[in-house]
Amino acid sequence: MARILRSKQYAIRTEQSYTDWCKRFLRFCEDRPIRELGAGDVERFLSFLAVERKVAASTQNLALNSLVFLFREVLERPLEDMRFGQARRPKRLPVVLTREEVGRLLGCMDGVYGLMAGLMYGTGMRLMECVRLRIKDVDFQRRMITVFNGKDMKDRMAPLPERFRDDLQQHIAGLKDQFEKDIAGGVGDVYLPEALVRKYPNAPREWAWQYLFPSSKLSQDPRSGRVRRHHLYEGTLQRAIKKAAGMSGIAKQANSHCLRHSFATHLLEAGYDIRTVQELLGHANVSTTMIYTQVLNRPGMVPVRSPADF
Repeated sequence: MARILRSKQYAIRTEQSYTDWCKRFLRFCEDRPIRELGAGDVERFLSFLAVERKVAASTQNLALNSLVFLFREVLERPLEDMRFGQARRPKRLPVVLTREEVGRLLGCMDGVYGLMAGLMYGTGMRLMECVRLRIKDVDFQRRMITVFNGKDMKDRMAPLPERFRDDLQQHIAGLKDQFEKDIAGGVGDVYLPEALVRKYPNAPREWAWQYLFPSSKLSQDPRSGRVRRHHLYEGTLQRAIKKAAGMSGIAKQANSHCLRHSFATHLLEAGYDIRTVQELLGHANVSTTMIYTQVLNRPGMVPVRSPADF
């Protein structure tokens, strides 16, 4: 299954998730040989997740996608006409910080994590889009950041916040020494997709392709086994944001994604139209972006006031 996923150029996170869910399914059906498994077993497993484990709808959907891939691509026995207890997806409003709360949050962060959090708020980038940025993606002359291969493999442009321009330039200048040391030590090549490496064989050792936020430690590539410097682990940034939220006294579930929500909401508050915000966020459909109008308390033309305040 892993080989087929790689041949179809699925992301390594997808490969890990799909194979993990298939292992769970096979343990669930351990009393039966795999050649006898079918749609009924998948139905039982998905119903078990929803009814017994009470998993979220997104978790159940991930398990379903994994098993559909297993039966269609690996076992060559596509699943058909399945019926199972489906987890309900709750409709939740995004957590949005006020401008004052964002200021307090960023004020409790410094160094590279403070810079990353500031860029996420200032550009609306997702967590993984931020940690995967390359040196070449920042254009100081045009004051733009290019987000390549975002969600659904879409590219888009985001404004470079002037507030973090100088800090970002200093950060990049500080990375050059480490890069030259890595090159001298034989570990200066960076991960690139295989197709890109074949087209540009020297690109992994070029400065422009290096990660904008590299890890402080070398690590082994789980696929190729090469030792190289990967990007920062996203979990450390998430923990830094959560810690800063606690220090700043913000009584909300502040996390990395709420910075993206705050970016969109504050743009709408400033008068930008919904289509502009949709393009900046990279949403495929404007209906996804419309959720922020509810946060603004502007579902119609006139802001809604409580009758208690009349």
